[in-house]
Amino acid sequence: MNLTEVGKAISLEEVLDVFLQEGLASGGSFALWRKPNSSQLAFIQDFSQSPRRVSLHVEELPAGFVVHPFADQEDKKAFFIQADRYEKLSIESQLSQEDLPSWMQANKEAFEGAELKKNILKLLAGLNPQSTAAITETHDKEHFLQLVERGIQAIATGTLEKIVPARTKVIPIPEGFDLGRTLATLLSQYPYSFVNFFHIPHVGTWMGASPETLIKTEGDYFYTMSLAGTQPAQGNNPLKSAAWTQKEIEEQALVSRYVVDCFKTIRLREYEEHGPKTILAGNLLHLRSDFKVNMQSTGFSNLGSVMLSLLHPTSAVCGMPRKEAQAFLKAYEGIDRSFYSGFLGPVQVEGATSLFVNLRTASFRDGQVVLYAGAGVTEDSEPEKEWEETELKCEIIGRFIQNQYP
Repeated sequence: MNLTEVGKAISLEEVLDVFLQEGLASGGSFALWRKPNSSQLAFIQDFSQSPRRVSLHVEELPAGFVVHPFADQEDKKAFFIQADRYEKLSIESQLSQEDLPSWMQANKEAFEGAELKKNILKLLAGLNPQSTAAITETHDKEHFLQLVERGIQAIATGTLEKIVPARTKVIPIPEGFDLGRTLATLLSQYPYSFVNFFHIPHVGTWMGASPETLIKTEGDYFYTMSLAGTQPAQGNNPLKSAAWTQKEIEEQALVSRYVVDCFKTIRLREYEEHGPKTILAGNLLHLRSDFKVNMQSTGFSNLGSVMLSLLHPTSAVCGMPRKEAQAFLKAYEGIDRSFYSGFLGPVQVEGATSLFVNLRTASFRDGQVVLYAGAGVTEDSEPEKEWEETELKCEIIGRFIQNQYP
């Protein structure tokens, strides 16, 4: 592509390549994302060469992008990518030169194609070399099956109601891997997910397509959801043909009760609850209930920050009771989840904050990709089926990285 060819269409993949090159070569932090049910691609770049940390009073933050790990840090802070540069593009229709930011239009050489892709792959392969030794080799099947069995026993003794063990799967970055194409395909295949890519120097480089909103505030309203239960999407109309087991229905009901209990903790009674309903996330189906609160009429202008502290980590990624579930995972899980099952998303961008649970995600480490997945374990769980569920979840991102595009 050459931008001097006036009127020539520019592909989403080409635009993503330029954003990725700009971010990875800058030495600073950046994030790319598209919200669920949206046609807007957003890009934030932080010109600082050092990672920023912020407290989670989201109403007081400047515009930016927050990334928080699964485990709380000692100082209770999150990583923050400040919006020193913020761009958005509508990707609903074909892009042309006039749609691009002025700095991108001026950089005609950026659209030369093959060399740009080679440079992105080179930059990607050299990221985070110090992290390789930290990859805990507990992604084997036997360890996970034992972990699930231990969780079932803890539930049987009454110590836990539910536990959500996680595992990893490490795959190499294949030769000729095309990050721009992969992101463009994820955007196309997962319209109802939060598709994202972020890089924080010396901290992490991640890509994902999360189906789960943790909190959202926009105007006078606060939103959250409870998401649980997993099965493969099958047939021509998977939403209508889905049949849920009692185990899956109860698992989702536990997460909904957890949200309601958080409302009760702060004596909030005026909320709307809708669901549960079956939703499609790529090649998987889930059960979801949605919650909505009018912050103005209830007098909770800071409800986003309050609920964030109460909800994370949710029972859908940790278990119940939360304190006992966290202790169980710390003792027996055997992996560093890092940002997996933490949360991430834009804050105070155009007056809205949208934070998502970091699911269906992968991290890039020194020429390798680490995939993450978890499964909700209850008294009716079968270890082999929970393993199969994690395999399906790893495949969501893994197949794109391995060039197995639909």
